[in-house]
Amino acid sequence: MIRALFSAASGMTAQQMNVDNIAHNLANANTVGFKARRTQFQDLLYQNFVQPGAAAGSQTIVPTGLQLGLGTRPVANEIIFSQGNFMLTNNPLDLVIQGRGMFQIRLPSGELAYTRAGTFHLDRDGNLVTADGDPLEPQITLPPEAQSITIAPDGTVSYLTPGQTTAQLAGQIQLALFPNPAGLNSIGRNLFTPTDASGEPTIGNPGGQEGGGTLLQGYVEQSNVSVVEEFINLIVSQRAYEANAKVVRAADEMYQQANNVTR
Repeated sequence: MIRALFSAASGMTAQQMNVDNIAHNLANANTVGFKARRTQFQDLLYQNFVQPGAAAGSQTIVPTGLQLGLGTRPVANEIIFSQGNFMLTNNPLDLVIQGRGMFQIRLPSGELAYTRAGTFHLDRDGNLVTADGDPLEPQITLPPEAQSITIAPDGTVSYLTPGQTTAQLAGQIQLALFPNPAGLNSIGRNLFTPTDASGEPTIGNPGGQEGGGTLLQGYVEQSNVSVVEEFINLIVSQRAYEANAKVVRAADEMYQQANNVTR
C-alpha cells in the first residue's frame, strides 16, 4: 500500500505538469509562429520480486517474472515543429516560411536567436526589426522614400522609389536550419537559442540547396496548436489525475481497515 500511495502520487504530479503544458499551448493558440509542446512520460524503477528468466528448476526458467513498477515521471515536452496555417495580412513586411528554416534575430546582447514568427516592422532608421525592436540578421535597411517593397520567395528584398521604374536591391534574407529543431531552447518572445541537442545551424538562402523553405510575402504563420486536440488531451489528463486520486483514497481506506483489525 505504501508503494500504491507513492505511485499514485507520481501519477498525479505528472498529470498536473501535463495540464500545465496544455494550458501553455492553449494560451498561445493565437500567437504567430508558436509551436506546440507535447509532454512525454517515462515509467520509474521496478522492484523485482522474481526476475524474468530466473531459474525455476534444474531445467526450467521463469517465463515472465514478478516486477512491480513505482510510478511515472514527465521527462520531456517536445516542441512540435509542424507547419501552422497561413493568414493573409497584405502587410508587405509580414513573411511566412513555406517549409523548413527560421529567421535570424540579433539580440541586444549581440547573440543570435531564431524564430518562425515573420511579423516584421521598420524602425526609425529603416531597419527590419521584430515587435521588440530586435533587428533581422543579415540586416535589411530600407530608405525613407522606399515604396512597393517586394520580398521574393528566395529572400531578395527590393523596392521602388518615386520617379524610378527600376527596383533597387535592399538585401538578402537568409534562413537557419537545425539538425534537431526540437532541441532548441525557448527563451520567450517567439525566440529560440541553439543548444548541443539542436546542433549548430546551417545558413542559406530560402529555397536554396540547404533545404530551406521559400518565403511568402503578405502572410503570417499562425500557431500550430489544435484547440480541439488540446481539449481532448485536457479531458484525458483530468481523468487520469482523478483515477490516481482514487487510488490514493483506496490505499488510505485499506490502511484504515488494517489499523482497525485489532479493535
